[in-house]
Amino acid sequence: MTSAAQLAERLRRAREACGMTQQQVADALRVPRTALSKIEGGTRAVSTLELTKLVDLYAFPTSYFLASDDAPPEDVAQVLLRAIPEMTRDPEVGNALRFGAALYREGASLRRLLGRRAEPIVPDYSASMSSTSDAIRQGENIAAEERRRLGLGDVPISSMADLVGNQGIWVSGAHLPEDLSGVFVSHATIGLGMFLNRRHGAVRRRFACAHEYAHALFDRGRTVTASRRDNASERSETRANAFAAAFLMPVEGVARQLGRDGKGHPSRHARTFLDVANDIAAGAVVRERSGSQRITYADAAELALHFKVGFRAAVWRLESLKHTSKAESSALLAQSEVAHRYARMLDGNRPTVGAASQPVRDSSPDSGWKAGHDRALRSRLVRLAIEAFRQEVISRGRLLDIGRKLDIDEDELLELAWAARPY
Repeated sequence: MTSAAQLAERLRRAREACGMTQQQVADALRVPRTALSKIEGGTRAVSTLELTKLVDLYAFPTSYFLASDDAPPEDVAQVLLRAIPEMTRDPEVGNALRFGAALYREGASLRRLLGRRAEPIVPDYSASMSSTSDAIRQGENIAAEERRRLGLGDVPISSMADLVGNQGIWVSGAHLPEDLSGVFVSHATIGLGMFLNRRHGAVRRRFACAHEYAHALFDRGRTVTASRRDNASERSETRANAFAAAFLMPVEGVARQLGRDGKGHPSRHARTFLDVANDIAAGAVVRERSGSQRITYADAAELALHFKVGFRAAVWRLESLKHTSKAESSALLAQSEVAHRYARMLDGNRPTVGAASQPVRDSSPDSGWKAGHDRALRSRLVRLAIEAFRQEVISRGRLLDIGRKLDIDEDELLELAWAARPY
């Protein structure tokens, strides 16, 4: 068991790791701030009820406060620093991740103050993998299961950022190194969160969002998971890629899209029907016109546009579903440039399907809160802050401080927050 002095120190460290002030915690406990100061100073005992409330508020395991050998909580930015060494070498990367982590911590703190548990609502599908094929099978099976759980059917997902955010996972863009598509974080002070590379195009970020969502489903036992080019062959990354492809492009959805143009069938297939006059089964073998079933670059490009994925991702999905052979996929990839031009023409000259190996490029680089993923995070934080202000668990000063972090006009935010309060 931990000593009284150790418990007091750990309570202080946990509060600081969560980014909360003594006054905020005291208000949540409904005790004077001086009482909390004495608890953290070791001059006042903490009751069992108070400790239970603090465990819930800080979202740390009870064992951390009571066991004698648990390590102290570490700020999420320090955890990221070890996993992403570029944070030290590149100030832009370091500042982006520290700022994003601070926003996530701010949001988690608001959730705690509002009495909302920060536990993820997504299932935990963690499982061992015996081979690469096992990893692919797990990824594809769970993608189908998640679509069923979320009631998505086989239609395209309108916004991955909104879908993931609605599962209680923080999502935003960040300036990351070019070879790093995304970072998934599971930490007691923030819950679950991810950062997507803002340097990459919208379609590539969308796939990365689905990829990092897979890490939230399979790998949340790891504090930080960085998806890089040099670790793409790891089984956990293979599983996440298989999940992302199947989640964004479901089997039946792909088949239906191909079927619109009469493709996706064998060149010869049997048709059976009822012979009403004789009350027996009858049928015939139907032969499709020679070459009519060949998948072209245009088919793959339209599939990519339909599901809002890259051309390469669409081609690989067609091959994985046995709609194309390896040789046919190679031939399609060789036509990436013409597929890109075709997609631009169909979509009113707005680039949506990546040419060759390049990611999709937006009409202008992402900046500030213009990125869709950042808008989703901003919206979530603003809603939490206004609700916390309405319930009087944060002050006017903290509300405005959050507004400054989000680059929101102070007067407008304050006016909207006051409008939410009861008369």
